[in-house]
Amino acid sequence: MKLSTKLIHAGIEPDPSTGAIMTPIYQTSTYVQSAPGVHKGYEYARSQNPTRAALESALAHIENGKHGLCFSSGVAATDAVLRLLVPGDEVIAANDMYGGTYRLFTKIFQKAGIRFHFVNMQDAEAIRPYINAQTKLIWAETPTNPLMNIVDIAALASISRPNHILLCVDNTFASPYLQNPLDLGADIVLHSATKYLGGHSDTIHGCLVMNDDQLREQLYFIQKSCGAVPGPQDCFLVLRGLKTLHVRMDRHCLNGTAIAHFLRNHPKVGKVYWCGFEDHPGYAVATRQMRGYGGMMSFTLKDDSVDAAMKVLSSTHLFALAESLGGVESLINHPASMTHASIPREERLKNGLSDSLIRLSVGIEDVEDLTADLRQAIG
Repeated sequence: MKLSTKLIHAGIEPDPSTGAIMTPIYQTSTYVQSAPGVHKGYEYARSQNPTRAALESALAHIENGKHGLCFSSGVAATDAVLRLLVPGDEVIAANDMYGGTYRLFTKIFQKAGIRFHFVNMQDAEAIRPYINAQTKLIWAETPTNPLMNIVDIAALASISRPNHILLCVDNTFASPYLQNPLDLGADIVLHSATKYLGGHSDTIHGCLVMNDDQLREQLYFIQKSCGAVPGPQDCFLVLRGLKTLHVRMDRHCLNGTAIAHFLRNHPKVGKVYWCGFEDHPGYAVATRQMRGYGGMMSFTLKDDSVDAAMKVLSSTHLFALAESLGGVESLINHPASMTHASIPREERLKNGLSDSLIRLSVGIEDVEDLTADLRQAIG
């Protein structure tokens, strides 16, 4: 089954009691049992919900995985993965990552005895010096947030597998339509489904997909025991979003390509971070492991000052100044004060995230209107 067909049909069956083609929103907290322990597969909605089960099945199918698990947010899904570890374990993580992930790692799990090494993963070999008997997890994003660096997933897997280290890849920026990390050797794929999977900026949601049965049982136990599960309406909204992911992503990619080239050719723009440029350091890897380059990018101005960046950030009309990404509408963001403010400034600067960097999530509006909006904002 081709991916576009999977996105509409995989994991979804008509409701057996009514024939409804759309999965119902099972708005219930509990389920009647005919005798203690005798039920229809559902006992209590924190543990199981039919709407959530349908979404988990669909997510597994579109990521070419065996098991899907849903969570109340992308951060909650990240938290579940880290709960696989015990004090004394070590994690090798990308040095360019979402600020909320960095905050969770350093402010919550570091205090619980987990040690983190933040490494530039553009060269997978760079992680080898940090591997030891305590290394239990490698955490990667690709493309990275917000500098659009590319990590070679297969190369990481060739290192993690022989060393019996879990490899988790945050696939939020690419979505399953552009990239499938499990096919490249990852053990776990994570999505903030709030973004491209939901696609309409109307729900908060996270998910994990994996193949290993034992790993699924461990993560399901954490999901059930910690309780960071999404409600059925949020699951319904993501299910609905999946059905148009392919057509949305095609337009995100088309618009992203046009906006990236517009910015690169603008006389007042300095550097544009977008993995679809042939001179991007990760272009060859991105071309090999992705089916397109997406609608996410960042840029700086030639007047590389915070004041100049702030003027642009406050002057757009169609690009809304807001956190998040991946919705049908275009967003503009200032990572240093918004999505990545939780990362200490010295760390941001060391990793190349300047105070003047501007991040765009290019939506699916008419690209001529988007170009005109940026042109007037940049001046």
